Amino acid sequence: MAKTVKTLGFSSSRLKRIDSHMQGYVDKGYLSGLSCLLARQGDIVHQGFYGYQDLDSNREVQADSLFRIYSMTKPITSVAVLMLYEEGHFLLSDPVADYIPAFKDLQVLDGMDFYGPKLKKPKNPMNIHHLLTHMSGLSYGWYQDTPVDKLYPDVPTVMKSPNLQSVMNMLGKIPLCFEPGSAWRYSYATDVLGHLVEVVSGMSLADFFKSRIFEPLAMVDTGFYVPEDKLERLTHVYCPVEQMSFGVDYSQVSKGGQLHVIDSPRGPFKHPPAAPSGGGGLVSTLGDYWRFAEMLRQKGALSASKERLLGRKTVELMAQNHVPLSIMPLDIGGVTLLGHGFGLGVSVLINMAEALTLGSVGSFGWSGAAMTNFWIDPSEDLVGIFMTQFMPSDFYQIQKEFRVLSYQAMV
Repeated sequence: MAKTVKTLGFSSSRLKRIDSHMQGYVDKGYLSGLSCLLARQGDIVHQGFYGYQDLDSNREVQADSLFRIYSMTKPITSVAVLMLYEEGHFLLSDPVADYIPAFKDLQVLDGMDFYGPKLKKPKNPMNIHHLLTHMSGLSYGWYQDTPVDKLYPDVPTVMKSPNLQSVMNMLGKIPLCFEPGSAWRYSYATDVLGHLVEVVSGMSLADFFKSRIFEPLAMVDTGFYVPEDKLERLTHVYCPVEQMSFGVDYSQVSKGGQLHVIDSPRGPFKHPPAAPSGGGGLVSTLGDYWRFAEMLRQKGALSASKERLLGRKTVELMAQNHVPLSIMPLDIGGVTLLGHGFGLGVSVLINMAEALTLGSVGSFGWSGAAMTNFWIDPSEDLVGIFMTQFMPSDFYQIQKEFRVLSYQAMV
């Protein structure tokens, strides 16, 4: 018997609240366009497309619209690392420097004196597990709470690097913010993991992703750049100010004001990058990312695929909290992730009351800088994905609202 919204445990009338709420963001001029998907037990319960990819041409958001998923690249890179881990190439406790010599002589910030930062050798080496959990001591250079961040190259410099090895050479010369394993800090750690994939596999990161992940999962539109024949499907990125900057306080910027284009199909994603970012470089579609999320929900193998990417126990390890309670709550540039821990490349909901959200303990997922988001709820066999292109990602709370609207529709 064919599954229906009712047999999948949802109220049709309550699901309609998703449409009216999402369309409201477009009608008020808050967002140019967006899409979302909710699936249970591998079947789509709700899917919606609202507004426009481009306000000038009025090209509507559609099922094949392409989105820069930025940090939603991180779980994919983490899966690639865990695939190689399963093949016996390394242990998660192995020092990173064993595979990437640029990190051999790392130093750690040890306070300040009259002459500037004081440095010391780490007590324990940075290992692969530290990278997967963002407890490596690396940073992004966006934050203002440590002098180390001022030493990081700006994003354009990193993007223009000739290869990932040159990025590693830059990062390996910068002191760590803390002893590896002693704190949590969102960082370039996953970009380092991307280079680890290259070193261990002998393949470029793009080729590994394509042959080992995207082709088995039939993710036909996901990659590090958009070919010319697909460029018209790439959405514009909008911002409430003319130039987006990380670490800026946007609380005084009016909501629903003019939307400014800060990236278009003629931007950097038009060409293959010389140094592909495992931390934030992919473009994808709603449907493609659903296939990736479904693989994780099904514990490592998409039912429609003949190839298993990960073993069941590895996905369970990935999706549990690895961060000690003593260094919580997690914080990204002043945004506190209450009620959440972090696994291997994904956040994990560990306390619903602290998080003040509907859901289930053990749900895991992550977001992207242009307000994309996904989560997987193993307890409810649920996958939710939200896609738009707007910065900064916390300017609106629509990602959290979509999650509430999804769970309130369950009966």
